[in-house]
Amino acid sequence: MVATVEDDRITKLRPDPDHPLSKGYACPKGIAMLDVQNDPDRVLHPLKKGPDGEFHRVSWEEAYDDIGERLRAIIGRHGKKSVGWYMGNPGAFSYSHPLWSKGFVDGLGSPHYYTAGSQDVNNRFAASALLYGTPLLVPIPDLNRTRFLFMVGANPMVSHGSVLTAPRIREQLLEITGRGGRVVVVDPRRSETARQFEHIAITPDTDAWLLLSMLNVIFAEGLANRDFLAEHTEGADALAEMARPFAPEDTEARTGVPADMVRDLARAMAEPGSAAYGRTGSCLGRFGTLVAFLIDALNAVTGNLDSPGGAVFGRPAIALDDVGEKAGLASYGKVRSRFGGFPDVIGNLPASLLPREITTPGELQIRALFVSAGNPVLSVPDGDALEEALDDLELCVSLDFYVNETNRHADYILPSPTFYERDDLPLAFLGFYTTPFIQYTDAVVPPAGESREEWEVIDEIAKRIGVVPFSIKLVRMLGRIPGMRPKPRRIAELLLRTGPEGDLFGLRRKGLNIDKVANEPHGIVLADEIPTGVLGEKVRHKSSRVQLAPGAIASEVARLSSANGADPSFPLRLIGLRELRSHNSWMHNSPLLMRGGRVHALRVNPRDAEEHGLVDGGEARLASKSGSVVVPVKVTDEMTPGVVALPHGWGHKGGWNVANDAGGVNVNLLASSDPDDLEPLAGMAFLNGIPVRLEPVASSAGHADADARPAAVALDT
Repeated sequence: MVATVEDDRITKLRPDPDHPLSKGYACPKGIAMLDVQNDPDRVLHPLKKGPDGEFHRVSWEEAYDDIGERLRAIIGRHGKKSVGWYMGNPGAFSYSHPLWSKGFVDGLGSPHYYTAGSQDVNNRFAASALLYGTPLLVPIPDLNRTRFLFMVGANPMVSHGSVLTAPRIREQLLEITGRGGRVVVVDPRRSETARQFEHIAITPDTDAWLLLSMLNVIFAEGLANRDFLAEHTEGADALAEMARPFAPEDTEARTGVPADMVRDLARAMAEPGSAAYGRTGSCLGRFGTLVAFLIDALNAVTGNLDSPGGAVFGRPAIALDDVGEKAGLASYGKVRSRFGGFPDVIGNLPASLLPREITTPGELQIRALFVSAGNPVLSVPDGDALEEALDDLELCVSLDFYVNETNRHADYILPSPTFYERDDLPLAFLGFYTTPFIQYTDAVVPPAGESREEWEVIDEIAKRIGVVPFSIKLVRMLGRIPGMRPKPRRIAELLLRTGPEGDLFGLRRKGLNIDKVANEPHGIVLADEIPTGVLGEKVRHKSSRVQLAPGAIASEVARLSSANGADPSFPLRLIGLRELRSHNSWMHNSPLLMRGGRVHALRVNPRDAEEHGLVDGGEARLASKSGSVVVPVKVTDEMTPGVVALPHGWGHKGGWNVANDAGGVNVNLLASSDPDDLEPLAGMAFLNGIPVRLEPVASSAGHADADARPAAVALDT
């Protein structure tokens, strides 16, 4: 983006025409950040909730001192493990925010770190831990050379790539078909991407059956790349045995994908230059980790892992897999949750368990919770239970720039900057670029009002309780020496200069450092293509081989084989969908994105609408075993019969007026937070394929769902 700045205020945003990757393209949310940046509803000063239940402006020192004093008292009564942290999705787009928030709980010795990952992508990292021995090694499709792209539950025409960074991904996908290749989209909905390419409609939450069926064909027809398997993997024969019961003719009734189509997909996937890729739609079912594992297994069995045009490992200037391993941060199962015994994934536990962790007495009960850049009341299952639990805390502190549905229950809201008000290095995403690339920018404008960066706030609070907020023990020890406390830019500089593209502090003359990267305002392309043939040096298992049949996956396949069919009392399946003009729950206060009378509507196939007595524009009650909501209906043939779709992130009742006026409902009230309903290998929430039923609603007047929104939150600033 290019920002026009007048008197330390951004007055205009436009795409950067000279950016080597985006080349003058930006999605609507990028342009709409101007609304967020200058939003009159932004929190610009520290706020404290008073005895009257309203928020009042206080000074930073007053906030720091009171939070520190209350934290010390809580730790004195309940111990350091009574303090928890939840970080939302936007936190991952800052290189300092995750390091300091995770470092804070690690400095305390608390296991209670939670993120939006358990509603998004933790299964992908868990699968990598099983396959490669580290959760931080994630392959991406080599779009520039792919001839057959097989996408499961991904909609890059709207998401523009997820765990995949390709600023002009539409052009890259069209180039695949332009050079005679194929792009196949597996989705229960004819999504924006599916409309452009080959669409295969599938019954929600049956991706694992389809993938095992494709593996069945590949092994049965002798299409596996035996040379690759012998050189780079272990367990191929055991995987073949797992796939044996899943012949296409046997899975067809379950998945809705015809047997001859499965065979065609398997044979296409077995050709060189093919890549399988899955995203959100494939992550949020009952077998999310198994699905992510099988996607990579398809790439490996066909010899398309670490191969040109296949699934490749990015070439970042800062290799997170190396850094994470050396720092002890590449964890999977290092700790287990108090409820359900779920493994941590890169240090974070299932956010769905937060209500139980807060309200259930015991040694590890959470009594103080920090929430940064997050809104779990709208993003985790059963937000009502979490709202009640938040009021049971002895201290709740939020770092954010809005009053949202979660932090309206907090004792303090501490104002954070936007990414235009701090330096920026997309550390977590460098390995996902389809063209190796790096870019660093300084702050464009000073922080608005009294906003302060999250790391600064965390450090000040940590000082008041005698903690150095860093995950590495050596750094914590050094941080106690005056002048040695770490700062973000110094860490970024160290990681970059010692990384694969770094200058090694002058020893590599053409290498990179922060100043050199910052002096290139449009970023630096590091290579035209992602290098391949690196698998042997990437895998962290002692054998240096990809594990294709670990015990955890064998157990999941056994669980899959015994999975029950449909419940007749809930005959339909609910899925989510991405909206081009939404980003989870935090961009609904932008007038630009909300213009045009946007309505939060349930997508229903015409056949299902007729069967349930629904009409386009009418209302329906959508019910699951966990709850019910009333929503407007949009009848559309983009839906597969038997499947309905409702976007997440709506149902606002915070301090943001445009969002509140938009109405809508919280779809995650239909999801369960019961440990028995979470995916076992990553603790992922079950948000895709939820069994539901539909009932027509004659009139919206008088029903509780429509009147559930309270008055706007009062702010005395």
